[in-house]
Amino acid sequence: MTGDLAVPHFSTTDGTRLAYEDYGSGSPILFIAGWSLSADMWEYQLPHFVEEGYRCVLLDRRGHARSDRPSTGYDLDTLSADIAALLEHLDLREVTLVAHSFGGVEVAHYLGAYGTERVSRTVFLAACLPSMRRSEANPEGLPQEAIDATMAGLRADRPRWLYNGSQAYFATQFGNTVMPGMIEDTIRQIMNTAPMASLWVQQANLEAAHEDELAKLDIPVLVLHGAADASAPVHFTGRRTAAIVPNSVYREYPTAGHGLYVTHADAVNADILSFIRTGGLSED
Repeated sequence: MTGDLAVPHFSTTDGTRLAYEDYGSGSPILFIAGWSLSADMWEYQLPHFVEEGYRCVLLDRRGHARSDRPSTGYDLDTLSADIAALLEHLDLREVTLVAHSFGGVEVAHYLGAYGTERVSRTVFLAACLPSMRRSEANPEGLPQEAIDATMAGLRADRPRWLYNGSQAYFATQFGNTVMPGMIEDTIRQIMNTAPMASLWVQQANLEAAHEDELAKLDIPVLVLHGAADASAPVHFTGRRTAAIVPNSVYREYPTAGHGLYVTHADAVNADILSFIRTGGLSED
């Protein structure tokens, strides 16, 4: 399937054409979306950072939104190579990488494979890092039966699985106001992802482990996570990432879930902007 040629595309090393958007000028920020989401997820970040004087680049990963839907390439080696290809295509340097959820897994893999020559700093936003699966390194992680249940739910009825988890995604139990249209739009973005891509990327997300790569990072890293994140529980993701990454900056939002880029957009945007400009966080 060929993506919409009305937006810019570039070709990866295996010939897949990926869609991206490119706005503004100044120091570049590359936004990497979460599992099965598209560049549209960054609606509440994009205007803010363009107006603050940054060049904002957004990627639709393969199998997603307006990008091609190849039958291969949903492993982390290929997905991180796609990020490398976009950075090279646009010759972006001194980039700030902002990655949500599975996007953080891709970015960690990219940094481990390609280094930090083109990257000046990274923001992990509700990232599924360092790992999701229970292991010796992550004893509180997801047991195999939980991983199997997730994959079975996606296979059996993807819309139902998404709808049933939508309130927890935005942590509405803490009073976060999310209009029905936002929930519908989030589900629409995910349903616009190729079904096989959705399954393969989720499997990669649940199987990945990047403790070693994170411990070696030599650039500033900001870790932002919600204490009420049901998709990537903070006690074995955000807190562990902040503890592993050398000299990381960490903020936890007490009432935020996985969809904090919507419900806590103002705070998230302020913290990312402060981190880019000063290396620290915004004032509470």
